[in-house]
Amino acid sequence: MKNKEKLVSIILNCYNGEQYLRETLNSVKNQTYKNWELIFWDNKSTDKSKIIFSAFQNNKFKYFESKRHTSLYAARNLAMKKAKGDFVSFVDADDTWEKDKLKLQIKLFDDKDVGFVYGNIWLRKEHTKKIKKFINYTMKEGHIYKDLIKKYNIFISTAIIRQSFLKKINKKFNNKYNIIGDYDFFLNLSEKFKFKVIQKPVATYRLHQKSLSVSKRGTEIYELNDWFKNNKKKLNNEERIIIKKKITQLNFYNKKFKGNFIETLLFFLKFFSSILNFKNIIILFSPRFFLKKIMWFY
Repeated sequence: MKNKEKLVSIILNCYNGEQYLRETLNSVKNQTYKNWELIFWDNKSTDKSKIIFSAFQNNKFKYFESKRHTSLYAARNLAMKKAKGDFVSFVDADDTWEKDKLKLQIKLFDDKDVGFVYGNIWLRKEHTKKIKKFINYTMKEGHIYKDLIKKYNIFISTAIIRQSFLKKINKKFNNKYNIIGDYDFFLNLSEKFKFKVIQKPVATYRLHQKSLSVSKRGTEIYELNDWFKNNKKKLNNEERIIIKKKITQLNFYNKKFKGNFIETLLFFLKFFSSILNFKNIIILFSPRFFLKKIMWFY
């Protein structure tokens, strides 16, 4: 059986996702690649998510409700157990797919050594309606663990994984993470699998109030610190420096957007050598309302 005839399981984890859900489901329904199933995992939603899902009446849409509300990555693991496809993919309830996403990506699995395919993505800032392409350089493929440590650029809504490879290594998302679970998961897979990439955007990631919350930024920093502690032994010195700088940079942004200038200035001076550049100096002295207009993830 050729790859184009094989089943793709699409995992959609939903918790109170009614605002953008209809658009997301339409982007799945309208795929030019037709052999797929949608695993809709309702994580005990209390809004109209189930009603919106039920209105589609599509036999490829399969509804599952969690017995209790769980963390996002515990929910992803539970949903993946329901997947029957030769490939597993993901779309979040506030993201959308380009109509030829699956068609383009499945072709790359003709190489039997490929275990993972990802792609570029559009960023959509919801309150301004501005859209831009996330990556403007050539994205890496092959065995790219070291490349991803230096510059991580994978969004979960672009990812497709060969199911048989996952079963071989019995790999799951780490349930203890709430923000960086896909970062941890995909980095682990990049150590073991050959990756391929579609250079053009295959999905749209929506930036909105919930996705940009200050609480999420704080959690991300905490979890990256935890990840670093658990993985630093296998990193070389250059990679350790890169991760430390990333965490320091995120801390700087977080303090700036909390609005305490003195605290932000003291932090900047303390870590002056690691985050000193013209961009950070501009950020330090610019008002937050201006930064929110020009910085995409804030």
